Amino acid sequence: MANLVYKRVSTDQQPTDRQNLVLAKARIEDPVVFEEKAGTSSRLHPPERPKFGELLTYARPGDTVRISETFLLVRGTQHILDVLNVLHGDRLALCIHDGTFSAMDLPEPPPT
Repeated sequence: MANLVYKRVSTDQQPTDRQNLVLAKARIEDPVVFEEKAGTSSRLHPPERPKFGELLTYARPGDTVRISETFLLVRGTQHILDVLNVLHGDRLALCIHDGTFSAMDLPEPPPT
């Protein structure tokens, strides 16, 4: 099972330093990193973003998608619900390491 790390910044003036720090503290084993080009809009639905799309193509059931903070992946409530629906449909877990939703357990749903 792979640890798929997703990183994104809104502008080319923003570094990924904070994301790197949060993810380093998480001690993620053998991360496979997918980092959007700087300036990839948060207004784009996450599956429409190039690197997140690559992540979904690469992912296999049982993998975990890891992000440092919620706002780097989703813009609002509907986006998080849509992303969880996509991830759970592909049997993937989501782990948010800091900030909003970081205390919640968001694994794949149980088998039906």
